[in-house]
Amino acid sequence: MLKYVLLAIVILLVAAIVLLIYFGNKMQKKQAENQVQLDAMAQTVSMLIIDKKRLKIKESGLPQMVIDQTPKYLRWSKLPIVRAKVGPKVMNLVADEKIFDLLPIKKEVKVVVSGIYITAIKGARGGIEKPQKKKGFFKRLFKK
Repeated sequence: MLKYVLLAIVILLVAAIVLLIYFGNKMQKKQAENQVQLDAMAQTVSMLIIDKKRLKIKESGLPQMVIDQTPKYLRWSKLPIVRAKVGPKVMNLVADEKIFDLLPIKKEVKVVVSGIYITAIKGARGGIEKPQKKKGFFKRLFKK
């Protein structure tokens, strides 16, 4: 009896691993295709960063068409939203997670934009300051 239970568990685990590998490869290919599209539409733009926050997509001020196209499971997550003045227009843009903390507020910055998505920082007047990483609980505790 115990053999059959263990055999069933092993079969379920193998099936789960095979499904994860299959869907992981599928998502990786999809991401590569999307990255090619982002690179094709990329353009360098100079903008003044007014404000940056992490907001839910409904509170972000993005166009309704963008909100409607987002999957249901992502509508509750918070996005890194940047409010910037591009030329005479004030726009809300979505920043990449990697560069969101590097964007300086109240400064003019040259960034690579693809649609409403900020993908990279080229430069800023006065230089780009890297924020200091927060120290963990144990590092602060042992420093005292």
